[in-house]
Amino acid sequence: MTSLKYLDLKSVPCPLNVVKIKLALEKLSKNEQLIVEIDKGEPQEMVLINLKEIGCSFSQINENENSLKIKILNEN
Repeated sequence: MTSLKYLDLKSVPCPLNVVKIKLALEKLSKNEQLIVEIDKGEPQEMVLINLKEIGCSFSQINENENSLKIKILNEN
């Protein structure tokens, strides 16, 4: 069974949100999932670029005017 962790990073500025996601990912076990909510705009761009750079699989779950919710799978 896959467990989920949740991180609300709305109104957390760059690059702090990227750092918090990386720290949370380090604590996950293999195949655990992290749900992250981030603001749109620069935070969204920076987080998604960073996730691609570190080779994480992620998918968008939800989106509204101001924020984005993504699911990140820890495959390491």
